Amino acid sequence: MKTSIILPTYNEKDNITELIQAIFNTLEPENLPFEVVVVDDNSPDGTAEAVRGQFAGDPRVKLFVRTNERGLATAIRYGIEHSDGDILVFMDTDFNHDPAIIPQMIKFLEYYDIIIGSRFVMAGGMEDRFRQFSSLIYNYGIRLLFGTPVHDNLSGFFSIYRDKLLSMDLDQIYYGYGDYFIRLLMVAHKRGYNMLEIPVFYRLRMHGHSKTQFVSTLIQYTTALLVLRFKLWTGRMR
Repeated sequence: MKTSIILPTYNEKDNITELIQAIFNTLEPENLPFEVVVVDDNSPDGTAEAVRGQFAGDPRVKLFVRTNERGLATAIRYGIEHSDGDILVFMDTDFNHDPAIIPQMIKFLEYYDIIIGSRFVMAGGMEDRFRQFSSLIYNYGIRLLFGTPVHDNLSGFFSIYRDKLLSMDLDQIYYGYGDYFIRLLMVAHKRGYNMLEIPVFYRLRMHGHSKTQFVSTLIQYTTALLVLRFKLWTGRMR
């Protein structure tokens, strides 16, 4: 079966071509059919131009540039809708998510419904200790609030079969920023999906600057959690 790796980008010129090449280096020896789908939100730093320059004519790389919309969650959904793999893998483009574990994420789908790259299982972690501690505490609160078994509800590095994902109501999930992943996991848990977390270690960003602002993201995620709790309680999320 074919795998689509979805890469949403914004101002990742210094990372994106290196990441795509790392994905090639990981998957080519495995003889796995795959495509890389880059969804760029019209980055002013020339991210799309870098992809075109490096991979022009390579049928394994699809590049889409959105000029009328911007946002992580909607970019990911756009990638889903413009990919054709039976298996979907989602990852960040700043090398927080290690391409080397993609083959595991594909293989383990034989036994589970969702594979999650997790910082909070044995051998996982982060080089940024403050972010690791704050994310650990926040994830603990999510587990208490929703009663789910997932340790890293903020990862966004995961794999799933296309039909499993498309059976969900994507309108209820794909909006906002990284909070979309919390909603996805809650729906999956409610449906009884079997989820496996495998360890990942987040290193510091090599190039560029993070788009995540700690305080504003905390407020956004907390608001999204309260809305999600209400929707689940009233049966509006399924």
